[in-house]
Amino acid sequence: MAEKIGEIKTVFQNAEIHMLPELIRRYATDERSGVRAILKRAEKQLADYERELVRTEQMKEYEKQYGDYAYICGIDEVGRGPLAGPVVAGAVILPKDCGILYLNDSKQLSEKKREELYDVIMAQAVAVGIGCVGPERIDEINILQATYEAMREAIGKLSVKPDLLLNDAVTIPGVDIRQVPIIKGDAKSISIAAASIVAKVTRDRMMEEYDSVLPGYGFAANKGYGAAAHIEALKKMGPSPIHRRTFIKNFV
Repeated sequence: MAEKIGEIKTVFQNAEIHMLPELIRRYATDERSGVRAILKRAEKQLADYERELVRTEQMKEYEKQYGDYAYICGIDEVGRGPLAGPVVAGAVILPKDCGILYLNDSKQLSEKKREELYDVIMAQAVAVGIGCVGPERIDEINILQATYEAMREAIGKLSVKPDLLLNDAVTIPGVDIRQVPIIKGDAKSISIAAASIVAKVTRDRMMEEYDSVLPGYGFAANKGYGAAAHIEALKKMGPSPIHRRTFIKNFV
């Protein structure tokens, strides 16, 4: 007696990706339209997975190029542009045999995907460091210098000292480690992408917490960026303790 289509669907839904080729072969001769649809979805899933393997391998170009270095650290920041909140930097050393898929510029990923990858990165990374510089300091020394400060702090918090830094676009002053600045590095290097995700998730969570203690500005939704509703609230309520005074001169 033939398996019910619902049962076959459950088999495919519960299958690990490496099991799909064998399952596709097993049901290849089943002509029922429901089974054909299941096979078509599985084939697409497999093709998407193969493409992701290739894309991820391409994103290891710099890690391979500098493979003689023992500890390669990716560096990236989040929060240079907002009107409120800190600038946050991430520093991540991934293992040499890193097999994490879907690493990318954090802006290219959904919030759900970033959260998932954050947990994977924190579990698998050799070391992770996070640096955070608040709005008062940003106003005091300007956003570029504050970004460098956050990056140096992130590097300093690593449990393992890196011997090479892959940076997203910048060269960090005051660091005695070899640096390789890469334009759009968060889309070209898995290490920088991982740092981008860690920094983004960390800062987003902070802004959500700020929203609960400083309601009215919509920080949970806008993360401190200059959305229309945020600017309107700023004009109406005035600045909060986490607004960057040098960034809001035109609105207050």
